Amino acid sequence: MVLENKRVGFDYTILEEMEAGLELFGFEVKSLRAGQGSLKGARIVARGGEAYLVGATIPPWQQKNAPKSYDPERTRRLLLKRKEINQISGAETAEGLTIVPLKVYNKGRNLKLLIAIARGKKKQDKRQSIRAREEKRQIRRTLKI
Repeated sequence: MVLENKRVGFDYTILEEMEAGLELFGFEVKSLRAGQGSLKGARIVARGGEAYLVGATIPPWQQKNAPKSYDPERTRRLLLKRKEINQISGAETAEGLTIVPLKVYNKGRNLKLLIAIARGKKKQDKRQSIRAREEKRQIRRTLKI
């Protein structure tokens, strides 16, 4: 795994996951493989029959060798099948659903992005998640002793 958006599991209930390719520059690939970058605050949008990753930050591998006009937060096109793009655009128009990136990982020589159709959690749901996490932690502590 190269990058992970850890906050998504807390803020959203994940309904469905799918895998997408990323259209990147060479220096962005090197940067991601080095573990640089962030998916915090990123989301997926579908426009004009294509899907894009918006809000992800990927700095250049070497600052001096990057083009002067390079924007680390530029929109990046996702490589998906037509059926998946239609599914994303349908979820985007549905009320209460969001498409969020979960993680970037290596699959062979390629970098893939795991995206999810998710529904935002309410405050009460987040409290239940925290309570369940604390209970699991407490059980592990007592079993360890």
